[in-house]
Amino acid sequence: MEISTLATYHCLAFVWYFFVTYSITHVRTEERPSEVFLYGGQWKYLTVLNLVLQAVFYGVSFLADALRLIKKLRCAKCVISSRDLLFSVLAFPVSTFVCLSFWTLYSYNRELVYPKSLDGVIPLWLNHAMHTAVLPFAVLEILATPHRYPAKKKGSILLGFVAFLYISWVLWIYSVTGEWVYPLFALFRPAGLAAFFTCSLAIIISFYNFGEFLNRMIWGQSKFWF
Repeated sequence: MEISTLATYHCLAFVWYFFVTYSITHVRTEERPSEVFLYGGQWKYLTVLNLVLQAVFYGVSFLADALRLIKKLRCAKCVISSRDLLFSVLAFPVSTFVCLSFWTLYSYNRELVYPKSLDGVIPLWLNHAMHTAVLPFAVLEILATPHRYPAKKKGSILLGFVAFLYISWVLWIYSVTGEWVYPLFALFRPAGLAAFFTCSLAIIISFYNFGEFLNRMIWGQSKFWF
């Protein structure tokens, strides 16, 4: 893909994610179900954090494209390294996890992840923008440009560390409010919850490995930059 075309795409994707993030964070306070938007607001949901992550990623990608267009190659090289790290370790696996886990649980019992009370607050288009469109965007990014992946061990450790931070945030919210971020968690005893988190981590790491596989199949083997 031509750099100018790629820059246009990344710019539009950044604007889209900025708009979606703005939309979900500006749901009118008086319409928010109190049992959903307690301590932590929208920032306790992985879906919303992923929107911010995607906006940051596409913003960095657009910056890298712009630097390449104006021939600032030394600066572009540094930004591209950050872009590749963001995409490989976080943007692709988290988007894939958000989409597939949400719709799997939604199909089983929506009250576990997305209570019906939200239907009158969050428009259908916004629900799909948060939970559906993120996966096609991630796949399209792999098709649009190659990304250099870090050594698998280091990438997995970094992803695991970020997952640990989010789990810690979820547990902190529960310790403060006595309410789980997702009703699903209330179904588990401590050992079961630990097993659920461990299984979820294994799944998201498998998505990281799958992203690397797709990147290698489409673009060929590239040297690790880590």
